[in-house]
Amino acid sequence: MSAEATNPATAGPVAPPAPQALAASVAPAAARRKSRARIDLRRLGRAALLGSAARDKLPDAISHVVEAHRAHHPDADLEPLRRAYVLAESSHRGQMRKSGEPYITHPLAVTLILAELGAETTTLTASLLHDTVEDTEVTLDQVREQFGEEVRYLVDGVTKLEKVDYGAAAEPETFRKMLVATGNDVRVMSIKLADRLHNMRTLGVMRPEKQARIAKVTRDVLIPLAERLGVQALKTELEDLVFAILHPEEYEHTRELIAENAARPGDPLAEVADEMRGVLREAGIPADVLIRPRHFVSVHRVARKRGRLRGTDFGRLLVLVNEDADCYGVLGELHTCMTPVVSEFKDFIAVPKFNLYQSLHTAVARPDGQVVEVLIRTHRMHKVAEAGVVALGNPYAPAADTPADPATQDAPADGERADPTRPGWLSRLLDWQQAAPDPDTFWSTLREDLAQDREITVFRPDGGALGLPEGATCVDAAYAQYGEDAHACIGARVNGRLATLSTVLRDGDTVQLLMGQDPASEPSREWLEHAHTPAARIAIQRWLAAHPGDGTDPDGIPATPASSAAPTPPAAVAESVGTARPAAARDGDGDGDSGGDPAEARTAAPARPGAATGAPAPRSRRADVLADRPGAAVRLAGCCTPVPPDEITGFAVRGGAVTVHRVECAAVAHMKSTGRAEIGVRWGNTTECRVTLVAESFGRPHLLADLTEAIALQGAEIVSATVEPPSQQRVRHTYTLQLPDAAHLPALMRAMRDVPGVYDVSRAQHQTPAS
Repeated sequence: MSAEATNPATAGPVAPPAPQALAASVAPAAARRKSRARIDLRRLGRAALLGSAARDKLPDAISHVVEAHRAHHPDADLEPLRRAYVLAESSHRGQMRKSGEPYITHPLAVTLILAELGAETTTLTASLLHDTVEDTEVTLDQVREQFGEEVRYLVDGVTKLEKVDYGAAAEPETFRKMLVATGNDVRVMSIKLADRLHNMRTLGVMRPEKQARIAKVTRDVLIPLAERLGVQALKTELEDLVFAILHPEEYEHTRELIAENAARPGDPLAEVADEMRGVLREAGIPADVLIRPRHFVSVHRVARKRGRLRGTDFGRLLVLVNEDADCYGVLGELHTCMTPVVSEFKDFIAVPKFNLYQSLHTAVARPDGQVVEVLIRTHRMHKVAEAGVVALGNPYAPAADTPADPATQDAPADGERADPTRPGWLSRLLDWQQAAPDPDTFWSTLREDLAQDREITVFRPDGGALGLPEGATCVDAAYAQYGEDAHACIGARVNGRLATLSTVLRDGDTVQLLMGQDPASEPSREWLEHAHTPAARIAIQRWLAAHPGDGTDPDGIPATPASSAAPTPPAAVAESVGTARPAAARDGDGDGDSGGDPAEARTAAPARPGAATGAPAPRSRRADVLADRPGAAVRLAGCCTPVPPDEITGFAVRGGAVTVHRVECAAVAHMKSTGRAEIGVRWGNTTECRVTLVAESFGRPHLLADLTEAIALQGAEIVSATVEPPSQQRVRHTYTLQLPDAAHLPALMRAMRDVPGVYDVSRAQHQTPAS
């Protein structure tokens, strides 16, 4: 049967006390009175053996479920629960658990767990029936006929999870199916988590190796999924149960620490709680101040972090208020009247966690140096913090002002259900799990993704939002937004400023992704270093696997093998030879790519239009400059390449020559600071000039060819060109150009900026030498 379990009273590791029992050991008497006692499975078993109750009467066996359900949903229709119990009890009658109890006690216990979390009636109905299709003669068609399509869908989802083997070899495919079922309806995973919790509670007499195997699967996948779904109440108890099985000695030591602390006279947490109640009462803020004991794993972590534990380390204070604004009012009062530990403050109300969690975290210090951690939240926030998606009710119920459509309400299409409460991380997992090439890749990426503990939200210029894990880059954002079309991404703007694809994004950033127009655009192997999400990594790996010979760098130049020790040298400066040619005819195969080695690709620069192929290039003329030093040779500085009508100045250099700089050139300030005298210079009548331009671009294939073509079409002659090796998807091109007229310079720079992938063109400005 699916729910293998044994009597916890028999041999095996001692299960940790339930969170309620742990709370009772340190909570005040009022809190202890409110705690619910652990349900007696044997009493439930006796009630189940009596058979179903009279028609239309609620059976005694589900009285605890009904009580817990009505605490959250006072007006709930209990008839589906009655009918589900009758069907489950009659179907499982005669089946026994390994512990000796009637099997019906298992679905009852699972349903009670969900009822205490606030699950709605449909979830509880499916929970009572979750093992019937797998373990009895009941069929899905019967479930649909008696309870509707929604219950049938949930039962089917849980049944599919139960049918898979939990052996090591089967784990990847097991959890692929689990995610698919979860993504289509998060209530499937809610039932599965409650099912696992009850089985873990009763794991006692199984063989140690089987206990360990189930505990490891629970630790590696189910606990992180509970965290992602925000179901903290299940997650913390599962952690303690796994801790007891996998680390029995450390668990026993932690249990002794908790017992010793509970036996000490006086409770510093209770003292601070009383003080806090007084502060808030005087401030007129209605609030409940409760002691929230740490569970076993939390105490163990604190002990490892801090060493010797003090009284306040065994719990935290929880302040519950009615309104969001009251949370900040409480915070202000506590920080005013008590000693705050500012470094401990976190605002998860303004910036909720990825799993819907909202709360203010702070800490205050006692006079004796003990620090008390404080959580401040509304009652609604607390419900969501404890129960996560379980507390959100039925995600498919129509809004109060929207009449249900009887034609569609009970007939959702299989595989097409879209849960509006589904967290963004779950949507991403559903996307990339379909693209994972094999189960092992899926398994490794799943565990990596579950290891992420925080999600950020970045915004698109159109107002849309993308949910990404913390540490995500622009590469991840591209694949999150465009899927495999992101192969054509050439860059990004983050908060309005140009950024490389490797830029790490922060919560609240605005990201505009720049897409190339060239259909031949392709991802670089370098992108894998910057991809942190499974969607991005899998898409890039799939493309590289399909194009094993196309591992080019972003400028279309063959990538340097990773094993090569010698870096690619900077491009050589080459004099222009030959005539400008169309982009598609610049290499032998007609595809427009350079195809050769880096140096060869960078020397193929077109000459001034009109020059014959192979003919000597005409001697270039420089702009005419007149200096206030008759007879002195005049030359234009290469650091700033002034052209008419730039404002210019001159300085004498060795040999009596005069160099001419733009007045805003950094070298001018440097020479003035060293006492060099300026020499007056002015432009003559010659309009022809030489200028050096720097083009900054995102890498893509054929970029060099397109740039040189744009320059040639503007009538400029390329005297020399340098292309630096790509760095972080950026390429820097430096061109020295001869212009027939300086007035053509603005048009030339605009034409270069219009080349796809080019984001800036500027006049060259060399660094000033150190003084």
